[in-house]
Amino acid sequence: MPGRRSCTAPIAFTEGYGELTNRPYGILKGVVDGQAFVKGSWGAQIIDELTPAAGDIVIEGKRGLDAFASTNLDFILRSKGISTVALGGFLTNCCVESTIRSAYENGYRVITLSDCVAATSVEEHENALKYDYPMFSLPMTGGEFVSELDT
Repeated sequence: MPGRRSCTAPIAFTEGYGELTNRPYGILKGVVDGQAFVKGSWGAQIIDELTPAAGDIVIEGKRGLDAFASTNLDFILRSKGISTVALGGFLTNCCVESTIRSAYENGYRVITLSDCVAATSVEEHENALKYDYPMFSLPMTGGEFVSELDT
């Protein structure tokens, strides 16, 4: 569709996680302990169903939870005149929520796709959707979002 683009910001680290502090804690400690998201490995690949299409934007350099924090995402979106972002992904209450907050603070119209996010527990997922997302975004389902695009 003209004027509509998909953007993905995959997280990836070099082997040994040199980009992180010497003693990561919290969720990033789990990433290191699990040897997750190592650049070039299976765990850092984009699944076939989400492979970017021609013209889609792939943001490189995401090294933390917020897609804006360690990347040029804001610059790219602004340079393309993008003022609305619709977010989905994993984890509902972590990476997606961190990115929602930054997008909101940066002045974007933020839509969260409530059925396109997931968490490690139902409680964490539902809490974020009920209490956090409405503070920083306009939550809607993927179907509602597509219907809004068509109007």
